[in-house]
Amino acid sequence: MKKTDPLVFAATSDLAGITRGKAFPLSKLDSRMKKGVGWTPTNVMITCFDHIAPSPYGSLGDLLLVPDATTAVDLEFDDNAPVERFVLGDITDLAGTPWDLCTRSLLKAALDRLQQVGGVSLLGAFEHEFQFHGEVPPGPQGYSLNGFSQRRAFGETLMSGLEQGGLENDTFMKEYGTNQYEVTNGPSKGVRVADDAVILREVTRMTARHHGESITFTPIRDPAGVGNGVHIHMSFLDGDGAPATWDADGPSGMSALSASFVAGVLKYLDSIIALTAPSAVSYLRLTPHRWSAAYNNLGFRDREASVRICPVTSDDPEKIARQYNFEYRAADAAASPYLALAAIIHAGCQGIEDNLPAPTVTQEDLSLLSPSTLAAKGYVRLPQSLEEALERFEGNETVCGWFPKEFAPVYVAHKKGELSVIQDMDESERCAAYEGVY
Repeated sequence: MKKTDPLVFAATSDLAGITRGKAFPLSKLDSRMKKGVGWTPTNVMITCFDHIAPSPYGSLGDLLLVPDATTAVDLEFDDNAPVERFVLGDITDLAGTPWDLCTRSLLKAALDRLQQVGGVSLLGAFEHEFQFHGEVPPGPQGYSLNGFSQRRAFGETLMSGLEQGGLENDTFMKEYGTNQYEVTNGPSKGVRVADDAVILREVTRMTARHHGESITFTPIRDPAGVGNGVHIHMSFLDGDGAPATWDADGPSGMSALSASFVAGVLKYLDSIIALTAPSAVSYLRLTPHRWSAAYNNLGFRDREASVRICPVTSDDPEKIARQYNFEYRAADAAASPYLALAAIIHAGCQGIEDNLPAPTVTQEDLSLLSPSTLAAKGYVRLPQSLEEALERFEGNETVCGWFPKEFAPVYVAHKKGELSVIQDMDESERCAAYEGVY
């Protein structure tokens, strides 16, 4: 019997957070890392529903998708299953210049800005929630040993797969929601933070298929149910690789740089949420009392804050400095990890450049305050629909200015094309549509 010719899939995470690309023989990997594979500008207008939004590019133009060997994943489940091989990469023009709509390149530009304005690099990780399809197994579920044990085989296969994908394993747990689980990985540096998030999502899906099951990372399956969030943990390292996020004398332990960074994120949060929570159903989750985010506030161990200072488990200053981090909670897996992280970093960099003062940590239920009281305290209700989020994004010249000139109009056109597919659906039908995608 003729042996198969192994293929490797070169991938990009597009504006819809979908991993798309093209496969080629594994034997050609070295060559393709130099010359890439052909790509088409209009591909950027393919929405999450595989519908092409009106494209400014039409049938014209050529690009390259160039694999980055450091992201290569060879995932082997057992002797009888094919090896899953994929590699992430950057989209460039034919001369090798990064394309203005390449999400990975946009993140690299944001990371360069962070280094320039703050003199620091990023250390971070994405924390993911997802749900299995199918019947709910018997017995207690939320956070239970029973619920974990029912998916132990899946979890152990997943941990092995993530390790094969180059990630540092962390935790796997039964979450509160129906058939809902959470998986986390250890921190990475720079662009690898988002690379890990893409790899984790795809390896989790592959693991589910290997076990004869299917999962969804959709922001919310049921308007009345719990949602699936993505929490983005961040801290900073100075030029010597030492922690630069914590200061014992700073407000709530924030260094001056961290304080201004977080202040920038909060100031521009209502205008970047179109990039971090970018589906029509994302806004069903981002409501008060859902343990998600509804206002542009900083919380200390508060799981309803948009940005949360995370707890530390030591009283040793050196250990505190290494552990201290904050998480951005107004995100979900409908967003490309590269694009979400780029938006957050740019907002933080703006805060550093503008020397914004440290934000106040909230210790109250903001949903109980009147709009005038919220405004007096400097808080705003986050957008309550994707349409509203896009308006705030498109209307903020500062935020749009962080990206190449053509990015904002193309992104908005892409999202409006997505909305056109579901415009006549009710909330439940929309949830079902996104569940089938993510």
